[in-house]
Amino acid sequence: MASHSTRISHFLAGARDTLPMLVGAAPFGLIFGALVSASPLALWQGQLMSLLVFAGSSQFVAVGLVAGQTGLLVIWLTTFIVNLRHVLYAATLQPYVRHLPARWRWPLGFLLTDETFAITSVYYQRHPQAPLGHWYFLGSGLAMYLNWQGWTLLGLLFGAAFPRLQTLGLDFAMVATFIAIVVPQCKRLPWLAAALAAGATAYACRNMPYKLGLLAAVLVGIVVGIVSLHHERRRQSNAQQDGRRASPKETT
Repeated sequence: MASHSTRISHFLAGARDTLPMLVGAAPFGLIFGALVSASPLALWQGQLMSLLVFAGSSQFVAVGLVAGQTGLLVIWLTTFIVNLRHVLYAATLQPYVRHLPARWRWPLGFLLTDETFAITSVYYQRHPQAPLGHWYFLGSGLAMYLNWQGWTLLGLLFGAAFPRLQTLGLDFAMVATFIAIVVPQCKRLPWLAAALAAGATAYACRNMPYKLGLLAAVLVGIVVGIVSLHHERRRQSNAQQDGRRASPKETT
């Protein structure tokens, strides 16, 4: 019974810590639903996309391409590129979940979003050996999933009733949410350097087709972050070695 209670507490903690992200994703889901209602897609197709794809950015891109009567192959390739960052998220969390059976890894992989990654990665940094961390992961991911379905449905309904809903500027809430995700991670120089490099690259490459600027920003941010982290660790190692050399002299 105690173990069962602990699982529930981890699950609820993941959902609770994701609450600010749920609020930020709400207008994003509304806008997506409104865009679908103004596109050639049927309302049920928009809801089915949220149920089966569950990737906000690629869903927005896909709806725009469908509205522009783009070919299916281009839509697939474009959304694939937009979602490549999820491979990096999965690689980061893989050491913490690789011991889990496939019946856990596959659902957690499906539920992995930007917000869930931000919440879960912080949790694993603080509790790297947590035996029930996957329940925390599940709570965060499932909360985001249900939240996205609900707001997509409301957006579809209200979008049909108020066709100009997507022009109200609600997308700023999602920008603010991502700022809240990134800023707390920038306490150390490697993270700050990676964020600044990725942001500068995303701005410089904002006009690249098929959202390739996003992929370029991710790659540049990773390279800058790795290089900065390597230099930081080397400085720390050199400082420790200097300290060891100095200690015998201080005792003589």
